[in-house]
Amino acid sequence: MTSPTAPPTGPTASSTGPSATGAALHPRAGRRCHSVLNALHATHYFSPDLGRELGALGITHPRAVNFAARAAAMGAVGAGTVTAAFFNYKPEAVAAHVPAVWRTAAPEDVLAARLRAVDATLRRLLGDEAVASPEMAEAAELALRATEACVRSARPLYAAHADLPVPDAPHLAYWHAATLLREHRGDGHLAALLDAELDAVEALVSHTATGKGMTPGRNLRTRGWTQEDWDGAVERLRERGLLDAEGELTQAGVELRQTVEERTDRLDRAPYAHLGEAGVERLTELGGAFAGAALAAGAFPADLFGKA
Repeated sequence: MTSPTAPPTGPTASSTGPSATGAALHPRAGRRCHSVLNALHATHYFSPDLGRELGALGITHPRAVNFAARAAAMGAVGAGTVTAAFFNYKPEAVAAHVPAVWRTAAPEDVLAARLRAVDATLRRLLGDEAVASPEMAEAAELALRATEACVRSARPLYAAHADLPVPDAPHLAYWHAATLLREHRGDGHLAALLDAELDAVEALVSHTATGKGMTPGRNLRTRGWTQEDWDGAVERLRERGLLDAEGELTQAGVELRQTVEERTDRLDRAPYAHLGEAGVERLTELGGAFAGAALAAGAFPADLFGKA
């Protein structure tokens, strides 16, 4: 995906309709549900627990930590595979750490360390009572049910994670299911970005221009692009009539980003249609409460999102 989306501050309104069938789902119901699930999934990327666990394996550079944690499910793959699957990182930034990172720690060891980090992060952000609550077990059951309708074709990151076992602990099972749903949507989102003819940097720039993406500075620091790369993408988007002279989205730019999200929704509809209207509404409610609690506990940097 282009970048994390600003996490919600509490339960998110979901679909309404006359029945509990997939056909009754509001067109954005899946997106709303995904938003709160993804927010909880993403907490470990900003957690000191992930750096500590992977650091114990010898992986210390922040980008190496990120590449290893997310790519380990695919095995000891090379830089080309990670660049293709992640989409918005500069190839040279990936190649600086992959495949060398697998000589430091095997993928299976990284996956085990990642799960330990997630366990510690969720317990710290949510508290042991929430982690062990009936609501967490219910959320895990609903999210796992939704994953039953995910498809592997042309979805490499989803498919790789789908091969991993479901953890026994409900909070880890919930996180695992949220990861599957995140990567399923993310893989489809990349297809929508390609269809919109947005390259890696243009996708980041246009997402930031919506006000929902990461700041330019954080994008450059984490994705490896230079200011020159960013400015070049801005100019290309202006030439297409998608950005104005001030770097704001034009009406055409707004419509293109809306089209990207709507196509992503369509490609990602199956899991939520399978869960049904009532299930999606309940999972959104539960997920929103957990994500809101994590946000209130300081899960994300204060300067993570914005246009500047």
